[in-house]
Amino acid sequence: MAPAAAPACPNSSACWPTSRNAHFSDTNQDEDYPMSAKVWLVGAGPGDPELLTLKAVRALGEAQVVMIDDLVNPAVLEHCPNARIIPVGKRGGCRSTPQAFIHRLMLRYARQGKCVVRLKGGDPCIFGRGGEEAEWLAARGIEVELVNGITAGLAGATQCGISLTQRGVARGVTLVTAHTQDDSSLEWQALAKSGTTLVVYMGVSKLEQVQAGLLEGGMNASTPVAMIENASLPQQRECRSSLAGMCRDAQAFELKSPAILVIGDVAAQAVAQMLSQTA
Repeated sequence: MAPAAAPACPNSSACWPTSRNAHFSDTNQDEDYPMSAKVWLVGAGPGDPELLTLKAVRALGEAQVVMIDDLVNPAVLEHCPNARIIPVGKRGGCRSTPQAFIHRLMLRYARQGKCVVRLKGGDPCIFGRGGEEAEWLAARGIEVELVNGITAGLAGATQCGISLTQRGVARGVTLVTAHTQDDSSLEWQALAKSGTTLVVYMGVSKLEQVQAGLLEGGMNASTPVAMIENASLPQQRECRSSLAGMCRDAQAFELKSPAILVIGDVAAQAVAQMLSQTA
């Protein structure tokens, strides 16, 4: 039986423009491949399978090949029972699948006319290399559609009763990663004085640098901090602290990855818990 066609792309801003006349140097240039070749870059959310979007479920249901990240909850795979599952894990401090290999694998299956889903934890465009992968594929004539997922910084905060923005408390939110490609330092002074809630991803191994950078940048040492591990999962844990005490408290708490840091006045609040207790 011939493989099912890739799902059609609606007129959506999530569809990445392709370069049909691109020079294909990654495989045999004489190779014929379906012009309908397509890859979905899908966010699986932070872990709780009930936070998966309906569009993500539809894409998984049509998938023939699913390339799954290490942090994706395997429970979501119930939505793609007929797909070939290929682990392409990436996790800090562990052996990871090279990004170049992931690129080539997506390209190969797309050129075979298969419906390919690249399934990522959280949202593909928030520290998930979604833009990088979309550009790489589009430059080789492959149609790409991005499907958003709920990011761990939002879900973890919500599960702990923290509203990342709140009138009179926080006028905005800034998402940053403690790990940069060239290991360069963040603009800590600008972050410290931004007046927004700061959500730090991949910060467990960089706690001392985060603390020192923000203190040196002028952030108050008493600024509340919430450290949230395994956001949205049954084993989620949280540790409330302050900027001055976060390293000490994280060590006592035995904080482990994956975890996010919520830094700002909103981290002292627990709105959802208060509401549930008074209901």
